[in-house]
Amino acid sequence: MSGHHHHHVSGRNLFITVILNIIITLSQIVGGVFSGSLALLSDAMHNFSDVLALLIAYVANRLAEKPRTKEYTFGLKRAEILAALFNSLILVGIGIFLIVEAAHKLFHPEPIESSWVIWLGILSIVLNTASVLLIKEDSHENINIKAAYLHLLTDVMTSVAVVIGGILMAFWKVYWVDPLISILIALYLMKSAVSLAKESATILMQFAPQSVDIDKIVHLIESEPEIDNVHHIHIWQLDDKNVFFEAHVDFKDDLPLSKCMKILDKLEEKLQKSGISHVTLQCEYQRNDSKEKVIP
Repeated sequence: MSGHHHHHVSGRNLFITVILNIIITLSQIVGGVFSGSLALLSDAMHNFSDVLALLIAYVANRLAEKPRTKEYTFGLKRAEILAALFNSLILVGIGIFLIVEAAHKLFHPEPIESSWVIWLGILSIVLNTASVLLIKEDSHENINIKAAYLHLLTDVMTSVAVVIGGILMAFWKVYWVDPLISILIALYLMKSAVSLAKESATILMQFAPQSVDIDKIVHLIESEPEIDNVHHIHIWQLDDKNVFFEAHVDFKDDLPLSKCMKILDKLEEKLQKSGISHVTLQCEYQRNDSKEKVIP
């Protein structure tokens, strides 16, 4: 049985990123209200979603590092997955709200103070780029930070769109561009939220991870000369890194326990090389049970 080292997210970088995003969000809300720009408010909501994602990531990461106890034999690693799911559902809600508002404005465009839109868009580009660079390192190791990192990256893109919209409105007075950009930002927000929700839900529903090929695992176990078959397989993910595997293993001969253990140790090592972090194998000999690979 092997433990899996949990990556410790840099608290300082995360904290700075949260502060930067709160500054962007508040300034864009104020700017959106004063200028009448829905695109700025959409961008503010997009940035607010980052604040949420980053805060949730930070808290969940701390929870996940708490030691296991008799009450929590798995620890609190699933906190991160629950957080990611919760965050993604909030984003879908925000996206729907923005689209409804923008659709109304598309048919009734109003003049907009475009200088607010341009300058606050530029501020958002600068601060979001700084945020992206701050948490880039942690994003490889952690589903929540990865989600936040992707949000921040798309924020840079959406802020570029906002600035372009501001320039179009300043020079050509095409005010319908504002709700149109708002709708595009909202759709983008929802697309990333839905894929995050799916990823989180598959872990919570204990689906077999796509990274592991069950047929390959079966072949690996059954290729041991002493083993007759492997059956009653369960494979699931605890969080975005730890994969658990359990199965019953039938031996061809009635071997002493010490010999079985040697074979199991060898198998465990092979399975860990295939990306499984926690292996539980049950030795059997001529046991009258179902030999189905996966019990229906």
